[in-house]
Amino acid sequence: MTAEWRTGDATTGSTGGNLGLATLGGRQSLREEVAQALRAAIVAGQLRPGTIYSAPTLAGQFGVSPTPVREAILDLAKEGLVTIAKNKGFRISSLSDEELDEITEIRELLEIPVVAKQVGRLSAEQLKRLRALADSVVAAASRGDMVGYIEADTAFHLTLLSSAGNRRLVDMIAHLRNRTRLYGLDALVKSGQLVASADEHVQLVELLETGNREAVTDLMRRHLRHVRGIWANRPESEHGETRG
Repeated sequence: MTAEWRTGDATTGSTGGNLGLATLGGRQSLREEVAQALRAAIVAGQLRPGTIYSAPTLAGQFGVSPTPVREAILDLAKEGLVTIAKNKGFRISSLSDEELDEITEIRELLEIPVVAKQVGRLSAEQLKRLRALADSVVAAASRGDMVGYIEADTAFHLTLLSSAGNRRLVDMIAHLRNRTRLYGLDALVKSGQLVASADEHVQLVELLETGNREAVTDLMRRHLRHVRGIWANRPESEHGETRG
């Protein structure tokens, strides 16, 4: 079961504050579920660099013991998403503009040609699955669910890449996506632009179905650069920070 997150009110430099976390429980282990929920919130920009988050506080808001939270934090530290603050908790690792540009370049080099090659190769069942995921992206954007948007968007793109049959590629892109932060989503929700961005997923499925490889390439490039533009909307306090 996917955790439902809402924007919290954590204050920079504090360990408390109600983050609006839902209780967890379901098919995944608690460690995996907590890690997934934290990962999505980090990418959505709801947990931010400069704030110390404590495992017991998060555990209380999740409705679980501190143990799976601490285990999940260790997993995220190995991924480079967080750094451990000894005897305090953990901080979200920051990214420089240079790193974000490098991630965009790598994603363009890897994702665009792979997705373009799927034109004419996807089965009716695969297209149906992608269409359903694209609709989920639009639905999350329409209701202003930022973390739901991130999760649906990730599922869409990784499912599409999986159709190429290269597991290492999918894992690499998943890691790059987890390293990013989308701090501009709340502003896009208010302006209605998030729905427009979400619609690009529906357009991509339509182009894949009609077999227009050139149009697929153009849309993928535009979509990835659009996402880089969202990354650029980070708080001023984060611009120029060094690698986490």
